Amino acid sequence: MSAARSRSDVSPAGVSRRHWRPPDPGRGARAVQVAEFQRSRLLRAAVGVLCERGYAEATATAVIDRAGVSRKTFYDLFGDLDDCFLAVIDDCVVQLAAVATPAYERERSWPECVRAALLELLSFVEREPEIGTLMVSYLVGYGPSTVEPRASVLELLQGVVDDGRSQARPRYEISPLAAEVVVAGALTVIHARLQAQPPRVSELVNELMWMLVLPYLGPAAAGRQLRRVIPARATPPPRSSDPLKTLNMRLTHRTARVLEAIAEEPGASNIEISTRVGISDQGQISKLLGRLARLELIESRGPGQPSGGANAWHLTDLGAELESMIRRKT
Repeated sequence: MSAARSRSDVSPAGVSRRHWRPPDPGRGARAVQVAEFQRSRLLRAAVGVLCERGYAEATATAVIDRAGVSRKTFYDLFGDLDDCFLAVIDDCVVQLAAVATPAYERERSWPECVRAALLELLSFVEREPEIGTLMVSYLVGYGPSTVEPRASVLELLQGVVDDGRSQARPRYEISPLAAEVVVAGALTVIHARLQAQPPRVSELVNELMWMLVLPYLGPAAAGRQLRRVIPARATPPPRSSDPLKTLNMRLTHRTARVLEAIAEEPGASNIEISTRVGISDQGQISKLLGRLARLELIESRGPGQPSGGANAWHLTDLGAELESMIRRKT
């Protein structure tokens, strides 16, 4: 094999936003952004719940509580827990493909393509152990009864491994089940090592490559994989924080609109904000602004009502971070 497969060949087909049910576009771009943000929070929460409890003990209520959203929000976005779980799997596959595919395509020979992709996958799993544990557990047989996503990913992995058949010497007689057996064995080993703390699975790359290469290229080529130097990996940057994680609040479309209004017009008064977001009841807007101020998302730099002047609202650093994160979820 003189060249790596194309992206369309190694990216899982059908992995998309099939579980994503966006809000009515008539509600505006901000509503879509908020829904995207809520969906992202629910997916992260589901990963944590599933890793801690296992699929059999996970509940929609646990995911909702962990994400800090309303039950209505959950069921606006997902039909049920299985629907949410499958969306998590789709999201995990997309993330894994994003790191493995470029690495695979940079190399030319089959073993180098596989090795580069495998090292990126193992490194990703090591720095994102919850995602890694969930995905590998799913592939070895845990999770909902829906088999299509699992079968698609396994078929993809087996196809990449079975490309080694084109590199095999004529004297080697290779079973059609070789790729299936090797992939299953590799996933089982990774699954077991992920239970250790810390989960140093990237150190398995040489041994796993030995398993992958042996049936196709023989013991000499497999032995050379064992002796390869594993490149040092840079310490990954910390994951971006979730500003809502430590806040006792649920993000609503109305809250997001208020944050957006203040971001676009720093120093706006209560009346100016209420006009921009379409809240005519001044009692409601005062209550909402007061709650956001207590959460330290906004602050008034004006004299305020006790002094007879208008508030002049600005986002705090935390509020600006949250507003920016919502805006990016397009």
